[in-house]
Amino acid sequence: MQQINRTEISTLGEFGLIKRLTTGIEPVHPETRYGIGDDAAVLSYPDKPVLVTTDLLMEGIHFDLQYTPLKHLGYKAAIINFSDIYAMNGTPKQMTVSIAISKRFCVEDMEELYAGIRLACRAYNVDLVGGDTAPSVTGLAISITCIGEAEPGRVVYRNGARTTDLICVSGDLGAAYMGLQLLEREKAVFRGKQEIDPDFSGKEYILERQLKPEARKDIVAALAQAGIKPTAMMDISDGLSSELMHICSQSNTGCRIYEDRLPIDYQTAVMAEEFNMNVTTCALNGGEDYELLFTVPLVLHEKIQDMSGVKEIGYITEPELGRALITRDGQELELKAQGWNPLKETS
Repeated sequence: MQQINRTEISTLGEFGLIKRLTTGIEPVHPETRYGIGDDAAVLSYPDKPVLVTTDLLMEGIHFDLQYTPLKHLGYKAAIINFSDIYAMNGTPKQMTVSIAISKRFCVEDMEELYAGIRLACRAYNVDLVGGDTAPSVTGLAISITCIGEAEPGRVVYRNGARTTDLICVSGDLGAAYMGLQLLEREKAVFRGKQEIDPDFSGKEYILERQLKPEARKDIVAALAQAGIKPTAMMDISDGLSSELMHICSQSNTGCRIYEDRLPIDYQTAVMAEEFNMNVTTCALNGGEDYELLFTVPLVLHEKIQDMSGVKEIGYITEPELGRALITRDGQELELKAQGWNPLKETS
């Protein structure tokens, strides 16, 4: 077995590690007046709304390093923050990264993590402007804060949906969840059998959706190009049903969505059948798709139909009509927010 070089983090210290991980990072946005290297970054956003979001990822809760490469983890950690900014109809511009590290990680591990973060920043044109490191006794934790901007009057909130608005989603749903199920199954099957590699051939799409998702900046750009400002919008991180319930609750509306209109990839459907799972349930409640869920006025029906990668799945109703899924055979089932809840107690 090839010996892998391992540099203990203690040999560099906190500032030495930060310097090693961030050397060569240069700001690309004029709004970034000063980035890494001082007590705080300096940003300037004259006459534009500033958007700020943050996410905390904990090992054992949000990710499993037995099947998640550190480079992929860094990329995904950045992307989920970018997705929140796009969900507000904005553009991510800067981010800070803070990590808590246990002694089992070495400098080379952190370089792999940062390789993914830096790759995401290059792909989405985001400046890495600061962060922090700290020791941990429980494993790896990653906290990312992302700052973005929006054009004046173009910020989209969750509370703007109105009766008769169309409900739309980008991409397809449930693939990331099925990718997770596949990884968890292979982890259980191959536990302790390090000489055997699992066969993931034919399942690359659902694995990529779980391990290396993308934020839908292309959809935000397409909406702007078409002259469409959604009335409400969210990204789908905890599951379609949960996110739609958030929009309805904050907009004080009901909704109807149709089972036969839910966009589902072929690999997702095949994997659900293999696991003997209901693919509609996976699409509604799986989460981590990072697609965009948004509403638009009914008069924009034709424009939405002409947009690639977007599908109408239902419409907004009066609140007294409730929130329902219309099944393929015409039954009306109450929608419930059954998406992932990290704070839910388990028995």
